[in-house]
Amino acid sequence: MASEYHRGEMEISEQKATYAAFMALTKWGSLAIAALLVLFTVWFCTPAGFIPGFVSALVTTVAGVFLLRDKPGSDH
Repeated sequence: MASEYHRGEMEISEQKATYAAFMALTKWGSLAIAALLVLFTVWFCTPAGFIPGFVSALVTTVAGVFLLRDKPGSDH
């Protein structure tokens, strides 16, 4: 039975797709959580209020999208 295994001959396209989806969900989900934390922190923990909190969350989201987007030629 052990002799039937041949290293490197297995099709791994499904594993690659699952890993890519997991990494994308982790990346964008983390950005969403960070933006919500900024919003709620500024809104409820400072005297600034909702509008400055929303602006801070929007700035965090725009910066995160700019920094986390897929760069051309970054295929591994």
